[in-house]
This record gives sequence, C-alpha cells and structure tokens, in this order.
Amino acid sequence: MRVRNAGIVFCLAATVWLWVSCSSEKKAEQSFQLAKYEKVIAYYKNVLAKQPNNFKANYYVAESYRLSNRIREAEPFYAKARGRGLKKDSVGLYYAKALQANGKYAEAEKELEELVGSSENEELKDRAQKELKGLQNLSQLKKKDYYRVKNLEALNTPFAEYGPVYSNSILYFASSRTNARLYEASGTPFTDLYQVDTKGANVDMSTLKPLPQGIINMPDVNTGSITFSADGKLMIFARGNTGKRKGAKDVDLFLSRFRNGAWTAAIPINVNTPDYWESTPSLSADGRTLYFSSNRKGGYGGLDLYSAQMDSRGRFGKVRNLGPDINTAGDELFPYMADNGRLYFSSDGHPGYGQLDMFVVNRANGKTVIDNLGPTMNSTGDDFGIFLFRPDRGFFTSNREGGKGDDDIYTFINDDPNLRVVNYYLQGVTYSVRKDSSREILPDTKVSLLGSDGDVMQDFTTGNDGKFLFRVYENEHYFLLGERDGYLTKRQPFTTVGKSVSLESLKELVTNITFDTLMVLDRKTKNARFVLNNIYFGYDSADIRPAAARELNKLAQLLEDNPEIKIEMGSHTDSVASDAYNLELSQRRAQSTVNYLIRKGIDPKRLTAKGYGESVPIARNSNPDGTDNPVGRQKNRRTEFRIVEIGPNIKKSEETDEDKYFKDKENDN
Repeated sequence: MRVRNAGIVFCLAATVWLWVSCSSEKKAEQSFQLAKYEKVIAYYKNVLAKQPNNFKANYYVAESYRLSNRIREAEPFYAKARGRGLKKDSVGLYYAKALQANGKYAEAEKELEELVGSSENEELKDRAQKELKGLQNLSQLKKKDYYRVKNLEALNTPFAEYGPVYSNSILYFASSRTNARLYEASGTPFTDLYQVDTKGANVDMSTLKPLPQGIINMPDVNTGSITFSADGKLMIFARGNTGKRKGAKDVDLFLSRFRNGAWTAAIPINVNTPDYWESTPSLSADGRTLYFSSNRKGGYGGLDLYSAQMDSRGRFGKVRNLGPDINTAGDELFPYMADNGRLYFSSDGHPGYGQLDMFVVNRANGKTVIDNLGPTMNSTGDDFGIFLFRPDRGFFTSNREGGKGDDDIYTFINDDPNLRVVNYYLQGVTYSVRKDSSREILPDTKVSLLGSDGDVMQDFTTGNDGKFLFRVYENEHYFLLGERDGYLTKRQPFTTVGKSVSLESLKELVTNITFDTLMVLDRKTKNARFVLNNIYFGYDSADIRPAAARELNKLAQLLEDNPEIKIEMGSHTDSVASDAYNLELSQRRAQSTVNYLIRKGIDPKRLTAKGYGESVPIARNSNPDGTDNPVGRQKNRRTEFRIVEIGPNIKKSEETDEDKYFKDKENDN
C-alpha cells in the first residue's frame, strides 16, 4: 500500500466562508476525513483559483497532497497555509519536509530553525530538531558508493509499479496498470499484484499476468506489498484502502498457501488490529519471523516497524516494536530481512535526501547502527522496497526524476570490491540422558535465542532430529532457552565474542560459519536430584562464597524459568567429626543456600532446607584398608536440590486463523 495515513487530523475552527456554501465545504471536509484526497484537492483548487492566498484552502490542498504521498506537490500550498485556526508548527514542519523533498535543503533548514526557535510544542520541537540535525549532517552521509542503478524499462509503465519480490525465478510486484476504477485518495487506479518470469533482472514480458482475481486481487481494493516463504508456498500480502467509510484507514495483512497447484483463498492473519494500518510485510529467510509496518497505538510516530514470530502451528504471535533505534517520529515502511541477516527499510524520519530513503541496520558489538544507502540508491523522491536476489544485486522502487511515470521498479548492482558477506549460525541438538547414560533425542522442543538483555530474538521448534538453527552475529553474548513438556526449562549461555573472522582474509563473496552446541534437558520428575557444582564452604562455615553464589544464581534462574516446581535444598558432609556436628553444620549450610535464593527473589514457599550430615554418602570416605579417601570425601561434601512438588503447568493449544477459517468453511458446507 503506497498511501500512508499519518493519523494526524487537525481540528479546524468552524468558520463561515462568504464565498462558498456551507454544504459544499462540509462535503469537502467529509471527503478529507474519509481520505478522498482527490475530491478535496479539486474542490479547494477551485477556491484558490479565485482566492490564491486563502490559507484554509491552501492547507487542505497541502495536507491532501502529503497524505497521498505527493508532498513535493504540497510545497507551494504549505507556503501559504498560515492562518487563524491552523496549527502553524505542524504546517511549518511539513513545509520543511516538502522543501527537502524538492531538494531545497537550505530553505528547509531555515524553516526548521525558525520552528525550533519558536515552537512551544515539545514533541514537535524535538522532531524538528532531529530533522534539522539530519539536514545539517547531510554532507556527512556516505557520498562514495559503488552502486549502479537502472530503470527496469521493460516492466514499467506510466502507472505505478512497486514492491518487487523475487521468488523461484518469478518477479512479483504491485501495479495500477490495468485498473479503470480510481482510488479517491490519490486519484490513481487501484493496484493489483502481478507476476512475471525473470532471470535475475531480465524479465520475460510474455509471461506477465495478474495473480488470481477474487483469490488474491480484489476489485476496487488496493492489493500490494507481497512476501514469500523460502519455498514459495506461503504468501503474505497487504490489502485495503477501499476508500469506503469503513475501509479508508484500514489496511490488513492476508495469507495464502500454494496447494494442489493453486493459491488458496486469502485470509487475514492475527497480527492485524482493527481500524489501524498493517502493511509492507516481509518474511525472514527461515520463514519464522514476519516484519511489517503499522500505525497501531504505542509506537514512536506515524508508521513503525514491528516483528512477529510464527509458532509451530503457523500462528503469528509475540508482536514487538523494533524500538527507537529504528523507528522515529516519521514513517518507517518496507522492512526486508535479506539473506545476509541485515534488515533494510525505508524511512522519512532518519537523515536522508528527500522523502523516503532506504537504510540498512548494521549490528556492531550488540548495538544497532542505521546507515543510509547513499545518494545513488536514494534521491529527493520516495525510494523504498529493496529486495536482493543476490548479495550484490537486486531491485527497489523509486518515483525519482527520469522515471517512466509514477513509481518505477529499478535494478541495482553493488560493485564494491571489498564487499564480503559473512553469515554466522548457531546449530545444535536437544536431547536428554537416560538412566543408562545414553542419549535420547528430544523432538518438539522449543528453543529460543535470547539476547544479552534477556529479550527473545528468535524461536525454533525442533523436529524428529532434535536439531535447531539460529542466525547469530559477531561479538555478541546470547542465551539459549530450551522448553519441553515433562522437562525442566533450561537456560545456557553462548557467545560469539572472539570467534569472528577477518573480512580481509576472505576471498568469496559469501562465507557461512556455523557454531555447534548441545542442549541437554533434564526430566521433570518428583524426587529427581541434581548436584550443584562448586558449592563449597569454609571450615565450620555456612557462608556463601563467590563461586557458590554464581552457581546459586543459575539455580535461581532455573526456578524462575520453572515456576511450577518446589525444591528441597540438601546439604551433605563427609564423615569427619561427629554425626551430631555434621548434621547441625549441614542444616546451617542448607538454610544458607535457601536464604540466598530468597534474597534473589524466589518465593520462600517453594524452598525447603534439609541437612543430611554424613548419612547419605555417594562415595567412600575411606579406602578399604582404612586410609583416608580425599576424593570420596570431596564428592560427599556436596549440595544438591531435589524436586519435592510439581504444580500444574497446562498450556492450552491455540487454534490458528487457518484452522478456524477452514473449519468454518466445512461447517458452512
């Protein structure tokens, strides 16, 4: 979907205008509320033909152009949209954006400087300061790049072509080339999705055809912004902007699967929110993460980027905002997670050359760095929708000067001689240990990759082979979290610090490096005992030493990850000293470990302290000849925990949107 709804509608003072009837003006304002911007522009331009300096008419024309992605055309109207009842600060901001979109950077800077100096709206002032800083630093943006771009002339028309996606030698894109009906927001035809066979950037126009009507494309509805799973059998796309009262603002994401040689009827997915805009979807290479843009509540500005994780049943959940490093007070759209593990997106909120610019998210030592793709890939117009079909070449969309019409699709090649892509992966196997110490593979185990801050980055559910795979990045610390019914949830660390390779040493364009690990899960059974390593005490002491504290911290985390279990902390001694002394000492030590866990936030009701003294040895304290056995005594001086109770931990399986859709269909029949 190209039309962006900024979600900002200003309340204008009701004014009786002598030169126009109230009914006509009311209809124009209603059209504005319904996003029928072409009607608004036509009406108020008639007003301006008689009164060119009428500030209200100029305002409505300017806003209508901006909200229908034509902010360059809004510039002369914003210049005259200053008057009573209008929010001059907002007008000033968008006037500056319009100037920037037309390459008038010095004038835009001046407008923003005035706004920063006079505005009393702190939120808007903060945005103006960021916009001003971006313009002032424009010269510092990457000037030298190695990109070559070319208009894909064989495909483009005077109408809109945008959102190219390459899958299995087919190029998919959105276009308004054949629609006769006009979308009243922009005055342009509605868009449909098309496909064409291609070898890289060489398209075979004889194979051009729209996607199935009534299944994917719909009459009088904008359809566009498509993404596919790696095998090409799952499609997610955006549909909406009907222009009707209930559909003017609402754009949703739909899903279809390729079954029995055809696409199934598209159904909405569960990340959609009523009355808000969800669009520009992009699936990660493994198909488990969906990225999209939305103006839902709780964001940082107009349109923000979000991600959602797909579970083993095909349902999306864990929707999260990608955060303030990526999202701004402006609009962020068209996210794309490339095979090289980098997230590309378009934004008019980060420092750029005009309207939407394309950016890439680079990770450096666990931190996010946003880089503008530079002046060859970006222009003063809208540049968006990048897709790489190889690490050094791909497609994108632009309405820059010199195109064939509206939005055009371009191809690009990156000739950087130092371009090297290194993909780091972490693979492993989940298993448990049988009583005879042999290994048992654990399928259907959920393994999550957590960042050093504890936030989930990726999820994986193992198959019959127990294997899992994650993309990781250099110089970062992680945790792996393993979960399976009947087993204790386990958390273990992993790091790539010190394991990266030097780019200078690489000769190939793409290098894949895979790290291996194992995840062992313990059965969650009553009376199961687990010995804690490195829990040592001083002579006649129950004080917790630093090494013991580190082990108890791990246990505290295990108890947090397994809230349904209650445990007994058991302390054992060797046979030195009397039975009574050892029993009293072990009880003090057991209680000391319990007290430590309580201080770490564990509920005391889940903990019991038990001192066993020397009564339960696991090794000989002395040799058969009566001599001392220090190794055996060391084993006996141990601390362990025992599961004494397992509470309910029932997880209800949730029905997917697809399950519900096809079940309803069966009931209807």
